[in-house]
Amino acid sequence: MDIHSTELLEKIRKFAQSAEKKERFEHSVRVAETSRQMCDMYGVDPDKGYLAGLAHDMCKDLPDEEQLALASRDQQPISDVERAKPSLLHGRAAAMKLLHDFGVDDPDIIQAVSRHTLGGASLCPLAKIVYAADKIEPGRPQSTEEYRAALFSKSLNALTLAVLEENMAYVESRGKVVAPVSFRFKESLKRDIAADAELARRLDGAF
Repeated sequence: MDIHSTELLEKIRKFAQSAEKKERFEHSVRVAETSRQMCDMYGVDPDKGYLAGLAHDMCKDLPDEEQLALASRDQQPISDVERAKPSLLHGRAAAMKLLHDFGVDDPDIIQAVSRHTLGGASLCPLAKIVYAADKIEPGRPQSTEEYRAALFSKSLNALTLAVLEENMAYVESRGKVVAPVSFRFKESLKRDIAADAELARRLDGAF
């Protein structure tokens, strides 16, 4: 299905609005708008960003058993952390719902929605954007205009790493365990930043 279709976007919007609590749907719209803004900044298709942001939480208010059943359709292992707290599977569940019920088979969108909660190694730019947008949309308590402006002055990899580290510190401050996949995400971003720096060094040396 054409991901740029207004008909598809409207179907997703209607489902999300009906399936989510009012406050969560409003959050999803802000994530969609923030994702679109970041896509414009970092050279990613803004329509993909808006769709992924709008859909990212559309399964979060479903019963645990339904989230587990949907997430299992991606045929990836379910970690002990996810099994202990099935709500962590809502991104994977939403990705499978997008694929099977809405015909969205774009791999970047599927990855972005699936991995927006805990991150992951070797994520595409869209997935990094949606991960960050979810944590920094204007409805978040810390997300002032100055806060976002400081983040938006960074490269996408540096911005995502800053948001991830802030989120990990918040999880730990509440006495909770950070999922192993988030540590893999952190190391992957550090490698991406090092690669960016090496590329910039080589380009500088070429002139």
